[in-house]
Amino acid sequence: MPKLYFRHGSVSSSKTMNLLAVAHTYKQQGKKVLLIKPSVDIRFGAEAIKSRSGLSCDADILIGNDTNIFDYNRKNVKIHCVLVDEVQFLEPRHIDQLRMITLLWDVPVICYGLRTDFRTELFPAVKRLMEVADNIEEIKTTCYYCNKKAVFNLKHTDGVADCSGKLHGTIEKLIFTSICD
Repeated sequence: MPKLYFRHGSVSSSKTMNLLAVAHTYKQQGKKVLLIKPSVDIRFGAEAIKSRSGLSCDADILIGNDTNIFDYNRKNVKIHCVLVDEVQFLEPRHIDQLRMITLLWDVPVICYGLRTDFRTELFPAVKRLMEVADNIEEIKTTCYYCNKKAVFNLKHTDGVADCSGKLHGTIEKLIFTSICD
């Protein structure tokens, strides 16, 4: 039975690069991958899924708050895997839809994203993922400052560390680093 995976890590842990590598492997085998990302992620363009290493690919579906993933027209194409970037910005109901996709489409769904925000609070979609995912994996990276294992994200506003405020709107202008505890 296909599974719902959640692969999380702090900022700069190569989550998107991992997603793109998995997509590449499927495509090299002649298999169809469905790429999904939230519409609020416009850092590299509306459709672009891009890692900081420079690898990129266009998303097949952009998810807004009111998007129903099941409205996607598969055009009778066999999909072998669903990959989701920046999953933390989806809604909990999207997580339930992704869970159903594993069952109805008989394919694995692999979600990549942050576990917590810069205030160390779970994102609502991630809370739901932690409840229903079959497999939860951490992608590790090191602290920007001391080289220990990073576990948190630090927001910067105008070049200064900032733990206040809410994360809202698009993520095009926010800068984050990974830090340890």
